[in-house]
Amino acid sequence: MEIFNIYLPIAQIEFNIILLFILGFCVGVLGGFFGVGGGWIVTPALNMFGFPMDYAIGTDITYIFGQSIVSTKIHSGLGNIDWKLGIYSIVSSVLGVEAGAQLIVHLKRIYGGAGLDSIVRWSFIILLLSLGAFMLYDYFVVQKKMSEEEKKTDNLKKTNISKLQKPKKVALPIRLQRIKMYPMVSFHASGIKSVSFWIVFIIFFLAGLLQGFLGVGGGFIKMPAMIYLLGVPTVIAVGTDLFNVLITSIYGGFTYALKGRVELVAAVIMFFGGAIGAIFGSSATKYVRGYGIRLLFALMILLAGGSVLIKQMEKTLDMPILNTISSTVVVCAAIVMTAIVLTKLTVSYVQLKKSELDFNPDSLS
Repeated sequence: MEIFNIYLPIAQIEFNIILLFILGFCVGVLGGFFGVGGGWIVTPALNMFGFPMDYAIGTDITYIFGQSIVSTKIHSGLGNIDWKLGIYSIVSSVLGVEAGAQLIVHLKRIYGGAGLDSIVRWSFIILLLSLGAFMLYDYFVVQKKMSEEEKKTDNLKKTNISKLQKPKKVALPIRLQRIKMYPMVSFHASGIKSVSFWIVFIIFFLAGLLQGFLGVGGGFIKMPAMIYLLGVPTVIAVGTDLFNVLITSIYGGFTYALKGRVELVAAVIMFFGGAIGAIFGSSATKYVRGYGIRLLFALMILLAGGSVLIKQMEKTLDMPILNTISSTVVVCAAIVMTAIVLTKLTVSYVQLKKSELDFNPDSLS
């Protein structure tokens, strides 16, 4: 496999071109399906395979921009983007990205490369495992409540709520929307009649801060935040988040490039894989229910968080074998989850075509 190794002049390391392409393809599928840039996979993976952390972050953000172009275009065609919410979120996200990038440079100056690696990894570990656990808890609790509600009555009209609407009727979004901090704004595509501009600003500024600090698209925070804090339907949150990631990644890649932290060759190779994967991942959202997307998303980020934890233990315990295990976990998790998404897409597409072939127009007369 060494014949596929190429020298990356900016990061000054050798890397396998096939591995870069596969990584880009898997993240393209998962990014298009979950509505995230996939940085929570790419940044740790690049670091585990030899990239210095700051170069992994800058390269990942640049790659995310290219991959998000394809996903955003497809979701736009599916009507999954709340353009107004996306535009409102961009300014605060960009401010957050710059703050995060400045923080990375400052911390490396103080603690050095090894210290920065450890800080970023522990940040990944805490965020990914906490968010994944919360989403799993929410999934099973909400699903149980929905099942109990269905047993009480077979007539959904009596409850005046459907399965698709239930995720929006959680307590926290309602409470946040009742806070009167002017100016107030509305997002009709997301079903939000009124919410304070400042709540939207704070949510996306913090997500942008994480984007610049961790080298991620911010999607693994933005997408859940739109669902659980603002009450945005899952498929709209997926599309809107990708639009936000697209715009903010332009700035993120630019500011890291100015700091000399972007390995453009690696980003371009991953982009080609990601562009192909994004077509499949985005199309799969037509066939998978919103809560199905949430469950798979929660499992994916738990596996990603676990792999980063193993990597950190390798440094702490001085056990090189853990680095191999960590790299294997994150790559295998991405491949397995990609296979699940592609399988669901294929099965659903075949069933749809079969139903179209079996349809008899005479039965309507």
